[in-house]
Amino acid sequence: MFVDLNKLRGHREHVQRRFEPSAFDPPDDDYRVAAPVEVVMDVEKAGADTFRVTGRATAALALQCGRCLDDFELPLDVPFELRYVPAIITSTEPEREIAEDDLTTAFYREGSLDVIDLLREQFQLALPMKPLCTDTCRGLCPECGANLNRTECGCAPRWQDPRLEVLKGLLRPEKEN
Repeated sequence: MFVDLNKLRGHREHVQRRFEPSAFDPPDDDYRVAAPVEVVMDVEKAGADTFRVTGRATAALALQCGRCLDDFELPLDVPFELRYVPAIITSTEPEREIAEDDLTTAFYREGSLDVIDLLREQFQLALPMKPLCTDTCRGLCPECGANLNRTECGCAPRWQDPRLEVLKGLLRPEKEN
């Protein structure tokens, strides 16, 4: 869905939409939209070619647990406030440090704002660094690969630091002749 910024009625437009998960196909590598997405936002003119977009999106994302590899759903309620400026194709501006204001700046092309791209970006920003199905997830056994949340495997971890192998000799008593 696109919002035509050139036809903005007055100086503000209220957008309230529901998107089915299929609107986000193909799915992102990190997540899949698992339930309909509700978005409520206001788009207002903030300058000659600058627009301010504020709103909230609610969704449920399907993720894979970083410990046990099971799929789980993460409910999201993501507020956002962005400043949209026209995209510049080429820039002769030298490299510069990112300022605080740059973190809330996004770009529109050809006078329209792509709401699906806005939502994808907000979902990506809301993802946890390491998705976990629960805080107490026990993960997989490093020996047999069993999901420790579902079963006890009986394996004993055998990993030893190879750098400490030399020190083991100090613990063994020498045989007397």
